[in-house]
Amino acid sequence: MTDIISEYRIFLQLERSLSKNTVDGYLDDLNKLQKYMNGTGKSPVDASLEDLQAMIAALYEIGITPRSQARIVSGIKSFYRFLVTEKHIKADPSELLESPKTGLQLPVFLSVHEINTIISSIDLSQPEGQRNRAILETLYSCGLRVSELTGIRFHDLFLDEGFIRVEGKGRKQRLVPVSPAAVKEINLYVTTDRKRVNAKRGHEDIVFLNRRGAALTRVMIFYIIKQHTALAGIHKTVSPHTFRHSFATHLLEGGANLRAIQQMLGHAKIATTEIYTHLDRDFLRSEILEHHPRNFAL
Repeated sequence: MTDIISEYRIFLQLERSLSKNTVDGYLDDLNKLQKYMNGTGKSPVDASLEDLQAMIAALYEIGITPRSQARIVSGIKSFYRFLVTEKHIKADPSELLESPKTGLQLPVFLSVHEINTIISSIDLSQPEGQRNRAILETLYSCGLRVSELTGIRFHDLFLDEGFIRVEGKGRKQRLVPVSPAAVKEINLYVTTDRKRVNAKRGHEDIVFLNRRGAALTRVMIFYIIKQHTALAGIHKTVSPHTFRHSFATHLLEGGANLRAIQQMLGHAKIATTEIYTHLDRDFLRSEILEHHPRNFAL
């Protein structure tokens, strides 16, 4: 199995061009499968459909959520498709393995007022104040994934033209329009905070750096957002992805075309973007319930 796992890692990295975090997730799913199969005295290569169904049932018994189960099933299916492609096995035992029903989970999003309150909570007199303001404006203005934000380099900035180039999932690049507000904050950061940092070797072209001159990590972006959300007095669970959800929701509420939002977010399938139509319906319903005169007559 050690050689097969090594092959699989290379396949995910090179053939599928997946990010490190995604590769780690797939390998973690494989590790769960291997541990379960070791308990049966069999190798994952020798697993049957019944073995895989029993594993998913065991995950349910220990309280793993349906959404997490579905992700693990997806990882298992990916591994067995690889085994068939590379001729390690003849038949795919996961072909008929069903994912649990997860239901529709609408993402948390912030109102425009909440976004403004969080950004306004940043103290620009602090050493990283302008950097943090530029980060939050960029996340909201462009609807970026956190990994896309941390990877932005100076040669990706086309601020005079109003665009930023980002590298999304599968290393696919796209040009994203950036708002004048974000352009202003990025330019202020580049000419103030950024100039005072001595970039480490290999990080000279990275736009957003920590105080030690290295690229910011995903964890640090989470911390920055958590810190300023608390300062703003907002009690929702807010993450970098919340800014992305808010960006898409506000565009849809403002009348933007769903296909345009799909391109902005870098979604490969329109079905992924369509979740925001559900958010929009909820928004419309709440507005009607709040403002329609007949509701007050009941």
